[in-house]
Amino acid sequence: MKKQKVSIIGLGYVGLPLAVAIAKSGRYDVMGLDLDKKKVSLINKKVSPLEDAMVKEEIKKFPIKATTAESNLKGTDIFIIAVPTPVDEDYVPNYGPIKGASKTVAKYLKKGATVILESTVNPGTCEEVVLPVLERVSKLKGGVDFNLVHCPERINPGDPKWNVYNIARNIGSLDADRNNEIADFYRSFLKAEINEVSSLKIAEATKIIENTFRDINIAYVNELAKSFDKMGIDLIETIQAASNKPFAYMPHWPGAGVGGHCIAVDPYYLIRRAARAGFDHKFLKMARHINNSMPKYAVRRLKNALKEANLEPEQVSVAVLGLSYKRNVPDLRESPALEILQILKEEKIKTIKFDPHFPDLSTAKTLEETLEKADAAILVTGHKEFLKISARQLKEAGIQVILDGRNVLNKEAIRNANIIYKGIGR
Repeated sequence: MKKQKVSIIGLGYVGLPLAVAIAKSGRYDVMGLDLDKKKVSLINKKVSPLEDAMVKEEIKKFPIKATTAESNLKGTDIFIIAVPTPVDEDYVPNYGPIKGASKTVAKYLKKGATVILESTVNPGTCEEVVLPVLERVSKLKGGVDFNLVHCPERINPGDPKWNVYNIARNIGSLDADRNNEIADFYRSFLKAEINEVSSLKIAEATKIIENTFRDINIAYVNELAKSFDKMGIDLIETIQAASNKPFAYMPHWPGAGVGGHCIAVDPYYLIRRAARAGFDHKFLKMARHINNSMPKYAVRRLKNALKEANLEPEQVSVAVLGLSYKRNVPDLRESPALEILQILKEEKIKTIKFDPHFPDLSTAKTLEETLEKADAAILVTGHKEFLKISARQLKEAGIQVILDGRNVLNKEAIRNANIIYKGIGR
């Protein structure tokens, strides 16, 4: 029996692990489409362009066909759109990538096929944005000639425990009668629970409220950090103590800023869509305001520490440790480090940048060199390389002040070495 053809549009941190997982099942003919020629070339050589240990190993054993030519989508039974939905400077969702991918899919859409959107979007996007493009270009009727499905991605880059195989998924369809059919498709290559919901809008809303929940709770502890810094209370120790309650509490942690394409972006989807429906999400806006303020707050903490050490901000060099928005992952999207660097530049404070995942963007080759050239440091990303920084290493390098933007260093040891230590909430 001929295998069904599955085509994934977008081979990034969502699309590529998914494509490899589908290929691993051995049940489907898998095709991946991406505009990046270099990425496509690597994938066809069984080399992962992503810093993902699991994908790096599995793509060697379960290769997929990758292409930049959309004509190779012909004959596809199941399309999966996994392109990003960025926001512009005013935080308005930019549907350009999704509209473009939908138009491409529509050219090769046949009767009986299924189109799945895995991109994170606001409720209503499938029916208000994707469906009109598919129907206009293909001349087919959604829910009759083809099914439109939303299964929001839940990949967590760099997580050794939770991956594409074991994170539960939610699925909603335009054609409710076919929802079980596409749920069984996911069950055929994933180990996790596949939950069927009653509509596209509910499926879309699940991912939004997941990430908005995190944004709100991070904003709560970030505001606590500002408060506790005033009162001289160590918030990290406080949160750790509060965490021993076995119910009704979930710890979140303060930091120098919230980045990435999910938490820093998704709440704006809901804020904007709700506004169109006549509702003002004041609480969500406040959470975004607080979290967006953290890079500036981190720099202010650093400047106060420099003054405490009798150092003039304009006469020192500051080591900026980490450019990525997330530890151990090479991803700059919405990274607070970029804003911190811009603020330091505006304050006329000289910087030395180092991130082991971005050697081309670093201005020093090693961590040791970075610290040797600096008078002070601000740790922005908790990469594993930075967790090993000791008080002795800082002292020998001549670091007089450190702002621990992720609260991951040994506060007491650093202070005992007569180095001024400041954290976010400690």
